[in-house]
Amino acid sequence: METKACVLYSARDLRIENVPVAEMGDEQVLVRIGAGGICGSDLHYYLDGGFGVVRVKEAMILGHEVAGTVEAVGARVTKVKPGDRVALNPSRPCGKCEFCQAGEQQHCLDMWFYGSAMRTPHSQGAFRERIVAGEFQCEPVGDSVSIGEAACCEPLSVALHAVGQPGSLTGKRVLVTGSGPIGALVIAAARYAGALEVVATDLHDAALEKALEMGATRTVNVARAPGLAAEEFTARKGYFDVAIECTGAGGVIKSVLPALRPRGALVQVGVTGEVPVPIDAVVGKEIRLFGSSRFHREYALAARLIKEGRIDVKPIITATLPLERAVEAFQMAADRKAQMKVQLTF
Repeated sequence: METKACVLYSARDLRIENVPVAEMGDEQVLVRIGAGGICGSDLHYYLDGGFGVVRVKEAMILGHEVAGTVEAVGARVTKVKPGDRVALNPSRPCGKCEFCQAGEQQHCLDMWFYGSAMRTPHSQGAFRERIVAGEFQCEPVGDSVSIGEAACCEPLSVALHAVGQPGSLTGKRVLVTGSGPIGALVIAAARYAGALEVVATDLHDAALEKALEMGATRTVNVARAPGLAAEEFTARKGYFDVAIECTGAGGVIKSVLPALRPRGALVQVGVTGEVPVPIDAVVGKEIRLFGSSRFHREYALAARLIKEGRIDVKPIITATLPLERAVEAFQMAADRKAQMKVQLTF
């Protein structure tokens, strides 16, 4: 059996092709994909052929934010049945290495993650009409939310992992820098985690309007002075207990530190290269610095929160196009001023 898929050959060389559907094992399921969101990493692959030292070296199916409907199940599958609507966890850790054994599967030494060129042969992605997946990857989402909403489980998992890094947010003042898709979901996750106040920043008013829809209590357009340098944020050694940095832009950390209270926490989510960090401020204020990468156990929680309507992801979905218009969808996703999350339907 073959299925249509979204295959990248090199930068801006994206094709819709037929690819084989794998044979289904006893602990696997066949899923008909219904929707998939274009992530920042997908966009980097399409626009630049990769990011950093990671480059596309062979044909690779893109996509890792997907959900669909189970069509068939293997003989030993008990978690789902044909007809169930599921979100598919794109992480496939080995389960055997030291990190998996310690419950830190996001750091697996032999991770296969949908649509990734970090290893060769590349890990093929899930922008295809049908895919065979492991039973363990399936999280049922019920019938009360759309498949498009269910496809937001992966980025919401990233956000949930990030807000868990510094400990309890109950009653805390939280700053979220960057109100793109991940930043917007971090806002929602922080409010779910008990943050009393969430202030969101961005360069674009349209993104800040979405931030308010996702639960931000206030917004700051940092393209306009004074931004985070405002007296209310810097007086008495800082205003925020926690800052979650989602842009990856080089100068943001320097602008955030004056607004953080002593013994506050800075969680870095946005990825970038080398950036200057005012170490004297980190030391003088005893700032705790956390990195946050991917997720593991948070995926099941994300699926439940979306399924039960406890986090509404609909505001971040700004455009939906069919697979046949994938090139147009990727071009739209590149327009940061106009789009938040662009999804493909299958």
